[in-house]
Amino acid sequence: MPNSNWRADSDTWPLVTAVIPTMNRPQLLARAVQSVVDQDYPGEIECLVVFDGTEPVSPDVRLRPGRRLQVLVNNRRPGLAGNRNTGYLAATGELVGSCDDDDEWLPGKLRAQVELLRKHPEASAAASGFLYHYRGKDIPRRAELPALTFSDMLHDRHLEANASTYLIPREELINTIGLVDEQLPGGYAEDYELLLRAARVGPIVCVQEPQSRVHLHDSSFFASRWQTINDALLYLLDRVPEFQQDPAGLARIEGQIAFSHAASGNRSSAAKWAVRSLRKSRRARQSYAALVVASGLASADRVQATARRFGRGI
Repeated sequence: MPNSNWRADSDTWPLVTAVIPTMNRPQLLARAVQSVVDQDYPGEIECLVVFDGTEPVSPDVRLRPGRRLQVLVNNRRPGLAGNRNTGYLAATGELVGSCDDDDEWLPGKLRAQVELLRKHPEASAAASGFLYHYRGKDIPRRAELPALTFSDMLHDRHLEANASTYLIPREELINTIGLVDEQLPGGYAEDYELLLRAARVGPIVCVQEPQSRVHLHDSSFFASRWQTINDALLYLLDRVPEFQQDPAGLARIEGQIAFSHAASGNRSSAAKWAVRSLRKSRRARQSYAALVVASGLASADRVQATARRFGRGI
């Protein structure tokens, strides 16, 4: 049975379910699962590995008492969103989190986030700082704010709130916030869209020091899927009309759309979106990057690699 008194009783630690979506990455998967079950957390941990379109194989990891592992198959829409939702609906934990199969949770993550949620019953979720790991180097990204409001999430991406850092009360996720949007094209930015909805319900409290390691790869799943990215960003703007009330936040998304056009070779569309963005905010760095690519001064891959070396994305 769930530990329903965990918010009021500091000696009660709720069961946490970690959902790990995966497809064809067994070695990375084992590392991710091991980081979850090795948490320095007094409560129990349930780890659900959800396979999408591939034969499920249980990863070779070491379990100890209070830790359990289950392998599932995505029974919803194919793709990342369906994978996550399959896990969230099967979860028995009072809190649910996610860890991408190429990322890791640092040992103190769950303890720190549960303690923070206990102190802030008004919170809809918890996030945390993280380590950007790129080309063998960890780049610390401390959470800028102790709590993120809906306005904060509109204004800036706040990458500390991402798919490998968040922890959400399951009942609130299912009944109030809503599951991951399976209609979002390609599942791109599905964590951002979900956390925007969470922030409508209540603040997202943040453990400011890094609690996860997020691995960036030059062969990112979305690296060449620029049309999908463009479609997803347009979908996001349609789903969240409040972006129209935050010029800087809107300029950021429009700058990303400009970059997707530039990376696809659509120079005139890239220039149009970049100018549209910069008229709202001169600080939209994505628009400058789009203009650099559209002008032929650098490739999209080179611009992305440069941004990643500094722990940034486009």
